[in-house]
Amino acid sequence: MKSKRQLSLLVLATTAAVALTASCASAGGGHAPATSGHAPAGGPSHAATPTIVLVHGAWADASSWAEVTERLQKRGFTVLAPPDTLRGVATDTANLRAFLQTLTGPVVLAGHSYGGFVITNAATGLANIKALVYVDAFIPDKGETVGQLSAAQPGSVLAVPDPSTVFNTVPIPGGNGDVDLYVKPNLFPGFFAAGVPLNKSAVLAAGQRPFAASALNEPSGVPAWKTIPSWALIGTADRVIPPAEQQIMTARAGSHTVSVKAPHLSMVSNPDAVTDVVISAVQGSD
Repeated sequence: MKSKRQLSLLVLATTAAVALTASCASAGGGHAPATSGHAPAGGPSHAATPTIVLVHGAWADASSWAEVTERLQKRGFTVLAPPDTLRGVATDTANLRAFLQTLTGPVVLAGHSYGGFVITNAATGLANIKALVYVDAFIPDKGETVGQLSAAQPGSVLAVPDPSTVFNTVPIPGGNGDVDLYVKPNLFPGFFAAGVPLNKSAVLAAGQRPFAASALNEPSGVPAWKTIPSWALIGTADRVIPPAEQQIMTARAGSHTVSVKAPHLSMVSNPDAVTDVVISAVQGSD
C-alpha cells in the first residue's frame, strides 16, 4: 500500500473538481427555486421522440437527476439514468456505451460534471446519439484529464495543496495502492450544494459514491462533440468546476450555452433550468 505521502501526491496530482452530484454527490432531488422559470409545457412533438439518458458524475448517483427525470417524464419522455461506476474514463465509457447500444431509436445524452467525460467518449461513433447535454460538466478534448481540466482555471475548491483536507480515502482491495475518494461530509454543502437546503445536502453527502483517485489521471479519447451537436448549462456559482473553465470548454465545443445562477448541483437546486436545456436539445436535434 502506498504511504500517506504518496497517496497525497496521487490525489493532489489531479485534484479533480469532478463533480459531485452527490455521488455526484449521490444527489437526490431538491427543490430550491429555479431561476429560469418553468420548463416548456410541451412534450414530445413527433413519432421519433428521443430517449433521454442522464449520466451522473462523481460522488453521486442517478438520484441526483431525480427532479429533472420527474419533469421530463411528466412531459411524456422516456428517461433512463444508468449507474456510473466512477472507476475511470475507460471503464465508465465502456459500461455506458454497452448500455447505449441496447437502445433503439434516437437518444439525447446528458452528463453532469465527471459525467461529461463519460458521455463525450461513450457517444463517439454511435449514429443514434442526436445531441449531447453538458450540465456543470467537463467537456474534454482528446488526451485531457479530469485533474488537468479542474486545475486549468483558478477557483476550484478541490484544487488544494493538501487533498486530505478535502477527501477521506479508503483503500481499494486489489487496487495496487489506488484509493476511493469521498468528499468530507462537513464540506459537501458549501462546496457542492450551496443553495440546497442543508437537510438535503446532508443526505446527498451521506449517500455519495466514491471516485477512484486513479481516474483523475485517465486521458479522454476522441470527443463525440466534434460530430454531435451539444447544449450546455453553466452554473455561475459553481465552486467545483470554475465557470471560466466551463465557458472555455463550451466555446471550444460550439455548445448552445445558457448560464444560470446555480451551484455545481444545478439539477438539484435549479431543476427547471436544467430541464429547459435538455428539452432544447431534444427540439434542436429534430
